[in-house]
Amino acid sequence: MAELSTDQKTAKGKGGLVKKGKKLSTRVDMTPMVDLAFLLLTFFILATTLIKPQVMRLVMPEKNQENTVQPKVNEKNLLSVVLEGNNKIYWYIGLSSPEVHATDYTNKGLREVLKEQSKANANVLVEIKPSDTSTYENLVNALDEMAITNVSRFVMETYGDDDKAIIQGFTGGGAAGAQAAGSKS
Repeated sequence: MAELSTDQKTAKGKGGLVKKGKKLSTRVDMTPMVDLAFLLLTFFILATTLIKPQVMRLVMPEKNQENTVQPKVNEKNLLSVVLEGNNKIYWYIGLSSPEVHATDYTNKGLREVLKEQSKANANVLVEIKPSDTSTYENLVNALDEMAITNVSRFVMETYGDDDKAIIQGFTGGGAAGAQAAGSKS
């Protein structure tokens, strides 16, 4: 705890020995405070909930057998969303002579497209096609938008030559056409 020590010094004066006033010095023992600090630190470390990893649940169907017939989907109900590099998204409805549109991942981008299309057609099936230039973050963002807009019918499909031809027809085939496509939306 705290301790007071007294040192008595004597000084010789005219009349002999004279006692000088008592000089008190204080010394504070820090041991209990250090003990308390470590007890509090230990308590807060053990009582704190650690951050749990956030995992997106994605239920994928089992691999189809060769004998299984794929269900037919009406072309008017099929919304294809192509994820490209540089955070660009191209989307179109149907497969025969589709009208391609460009958007992005902002609140006014893919989210609005999904809201409008699901409101216009209750049977819409979203087909997500990540290209070779898209990133994993792009795919996660697209899946997040599906969850936010409550679109429960979607499928992840491979980006094929047909999709590449449709997108190149819209963008003009080159990098300059891709930049112009962003301004067309």
